[in-house]
Amino acid sequence: MTPIRWGIIGVGRFGSIHARAIRSLAGSELVALANRNPERLELARSEFGVADCVTDYHELLANPDVDVVSITTHWKDHHEIALAALAAGKHVFLEKPMAASSAECLDLVAAAESSAGFLMVGHICRFDPRVTLAKDALDAGRIGRIVSMHARRNLPKAPGNIRLDKISPLIGDGIHDIDLMLWFTGKTPTEVYGRNVKVSDFTYPDLGWAMLHFGEEAIGVVETVWCLPENVPTTIDARFEIIGTAGTLSIDAAHTGLTILDANGAKMPDTVYWPTQHGRQIGALSVELGYFANCVRTGAAPEVVTPLEAARAFAVAETAEKSALEGKVLPFVFE
Repeated sequence: MTPIRWGIIGVGRFGSIHARAIRSLAGSELVALANRNPERLELARSEFGVADCVTDYHELLANPDVDVVSITTHWKDHHEIALAALAAGKHVFLEKPMAASSAECLDLVAAAESSAGFLMVGHICRFDPRVTLAKDALDAGRIGRIVSMHARRNLPKAPGNIRLDKISPLIGDGIHDIDLMLWFTGKTPTEVYGRNVKVSDFTYPDLGWAMLHFGEEAIGVVETVWCLPENVPTTIDARFEIIGTAGTLSIDAAHTGLTILDANGAKMPDTVYWPTQHGRQIGALSVELGYFANCVRTGAAPEVVTPLEAARAFAVAETAEKSALEGKVLPFVFE
């Protein structure tokens, strides 16, 4: 089997997690890295043993040995880099959020439609087995029609603080649950209401809430708080509760099934998204990247999450942020 050859643009914390996942994928090979910070690039070269390391991502895109590009840069750079990658004919795995505005997202949707390469945005929760089993139950009609949803995805102060000068909670994490609400219901909200609260002196507010109105049929509430006390045991306090006309459904992603109590207190490490087992990184990210690699191998466009779905989820989060600024409910328009 000819390996799928990957390049990664942006090898900070999450780019390195991507690199470990790709190196563990059967039939995939990590062949190139790009990062504008030479020191960070050298650290990645040393860890991953990749010879082709460049500071200009255009050089990576010009490399004929690269089949797929994984883009894990700052979200406000996504549009420029992904456009260039699609223009170069590369298959593009783009981490969420898709871009910095709805207009940029739709620009990427259009570019993907005319590109030789596929575009898939990394909405990892669609590859979490707890979520996919919930989706199967909903599609089977086991709890009837969805009428109410409440999701929370909250972080302790330390991981929150390193993000709050880069991205807001609603755009950074709330977009996961917004995406799931659209996926679960198969519907687009008619109105969106957002509220933010600023606790610390960072660029973005420490917490954000969004309320999604699905006409007269259903309502969804998204809670993202990035200032939990440091002694909370959860890495991410993530839960999703759904009430239907014939039952309820609950996804508990906060309790990971493993609790370690030591001198620093109790902690529940990640066991689902990108844990390491026997020296290999496994989990939902590996499944997600493996799925995309298989799409490239077979020539079948990704269906689990499409560029248009990713763009729509961003547009809802963007509307929630605009609503919070204006202090009023806003109609949701996506075109």
